[in-house]
Amino acid sequence: MSFLPPSDRPASQPPGAMPHQPGMPLPVRRLRDLPGPRQWPIVGNALQVQLDKVHQNVEGWVKHYGPMLHVRLGGFPLLVISDHELIATLLRDRPEGFRRPSRMQEIMSEMGIQDGVFVAEGEHWARQRRMVMASFAPGQVRAYLPALLGVAARLRTRWARAAGLGQSIELQPELMRFTVDAIAGLAFGTEVNTIESDEDVIQRHLDQIFPTIWRRSHAIVRYWKWFKLPRDRALDRSVKAVNVAIRGFMGDARLRLQDPARRAAPPNLLEAMIVAADEPGSGMSDDDVVGNVFTMLLAGEDTTATSLSWMIYLMSRNPHTLQRARQEVDSTLGDLQNWTADDLGKLDYLEACIHESMRIKPVGPFNVVQALKDTVVGDVRIRAGTSVVMVMRHDTLRDDTFPQADCFMPERWLDEATQLAPHHAKRVSMPFGAGPRICPGRYLALLEIKLVAAMLLQHFDITSVDTPDGGEADEHMALTMVPVGLKMRLKLRA
Repeated sequence: MSFLPPSDRPASQPPGAMPHQPGMPLPVRRLRDLPGPRQWPIVGNALQVQLDKVHQNVEGWVKHYGPMLHVRLGGFPLLVISDHELIATLLRDRPEGFRRPSRMQEIMSEMGIQDGVFVAEGEHWARQRRMVMASFAPGQVRAYLPALLGVAARLRTRWARAAGLGQSIELQPELMRFTVDAIAGLAFGTEVNTIESDEDVIQRHLDQIFPTIWRRSHAIVRYWKWFKLPRDRALDRSVKAVNVAIRGFMGDARLRLQDPARRAAPPNLLEAMIVAADEPGSGMSDDDVVGNVFTMLLAGEDTTATSLSWMIYLMSRNPHTLQRARQEVDSTLGDLQNWTADDLGKLDYLEACIHESMRIKPVGPFNVVQALKDTVVGDVRIRAGTSVVMVMRHDTLRDDTFPQADCFMPERWLDEATQLAPHHAKRVSMPFGAGPRICPGRYLALLEIKLVAAMLLQHFDITSVDTPDGGEADEHMALTMVPVGLKMRLKLRA
């Protein structure tokens, strides 16, 4: 249960502090001098948050106590910040000054997941980044488009069948079928058809892993080190199954790469990573390739599907955006099988819908980094090892930054309505992060989102997107912020 002690009140400065004089440099404060919710002995603020609503708990604290505050979860002190310029500064100071929380890396290693670029640090990260960035380069991603079109066509057929039968579609699981097939096909160069088969073997294993990383990263007691519950044993089986599958796909890929022409132009991400790892002096091993393919499956399945779910939900609540986006799709695109990356690149309004939905409903509403050395954040001194929680959608929902910030208005991302957004809007809304560790798969994610949304608009009318209780969509936090229980009903366009 989430609660705040009734005696808590916002504080603008530490007790006994002298008022700040204009023109004078701000004095450096200590973390414990900051305002924040009252901390209880031993547990700190841990009993004041719900794990699946922790993003909302922290956002509420920021509104109550201000843009910088002190929180303690168990024995861990946290600095919480919400100013987008300060957040961008910290994101750019990676990997030299800050890193991802070490606990997440430890948890994934315990689970049997090799370090991928998402959690690797230091020189190991730098070497992996070169390999991964080469695999996700726009030119490389464009080469995968025909395979993506095939997956989208299968999804269209599945949805047409549901529309014909008058069946509702569980939005998030359906979109995860698409992303699993798309990512697995790109990663392995082997067709994985969960859309038509209904077996969804890989998806079932991945669905075990993502929530467990989140749950264990925030556990006060690491009980699984001493005994394992049935769900922990199921997790072990899932991780082992995915690792075995990836190793098998790697063996097949190495056989295919004996062809010099294929090695010169690898047609999928797995083969591209193997070729990059095989370069003299790369410092990369097969374990590094396995870790990155595993990470890509996890991240690519969940984040893209979730972004699509939120966008479809928000557009359904604003029918005029559906109408305008459909007009753009109809006037720009022909038959699905003939779409090109250049065609999709012309869908400016649909891309604006993507940016607007990510502003309001980012899959990562907060980010966490850990200081590698004693440092000063803003005017607050923190010690090495201190975690900083960056609230990513505080400034994005402020009317003084984005006028009418609560409204879904895609046009604010177009030149026609610049008064609705700051000129540096993409430096305020940072759904893919920023700095050297910005998401390497962002181009692929945007392409996938555009592809599915354009297919949906071209072939179907959305008759409804319903929540379980008929109200606003509930936000559930489990490493990403997922909408709960959305069901979509479609009708084939005439």
